[in-house]
Amino acid sequence: MKQVNLDLVRELLAQSLVAWRLPGSVDRASDGSLVVAGNRRSIRINPAPPDSIFRWTITSDERKRGAISLVAVLRQVREALDPGYAANRARVAVAPLVPSSAVDPPGPSL
Repeated sequence: MKQVNLDLVRELLAQSLVAWRLPGSVDRASDGSLVVAGNRRSIRINPAPPDSIFRWTITSDERKRGAISLVAVLRQVREALDPGYAANRARVAVAPLVPSSAVDPPGPSL
C-alpha cells in the first residue's frame, strides 16, 4: 500500500462531519493516529499494518475493527457518531433478473 497522507484523511473526516451536520473534531494524536471526537464518543483511526488484509484499523469503545477503504472508514465513523443514521448495505444474491411470475408466457405462434 502506498504511504497515506493522513492530513488529507483528517481533512476528509472533518469535512464529512460538517456535511453530516454532526458536531465534533478530528485531530492527530501524538502517536500519529487520527482521533474523531463527537457525541461523547472518541474514535481512533490508524493505517493498518502492511501484512493486514485491511487498509485501516478503527477503534471505538475499546473495539477494533478493520476497514478495506476510506468509504468503509467514513461509514463506521458515521454509524458510531450519528444515532439517526440508517446504513444502507447492498446484498448480493444469486437470483433470476426478473421473477418468473412477471414474464408473460409466450403466445401461440401463427
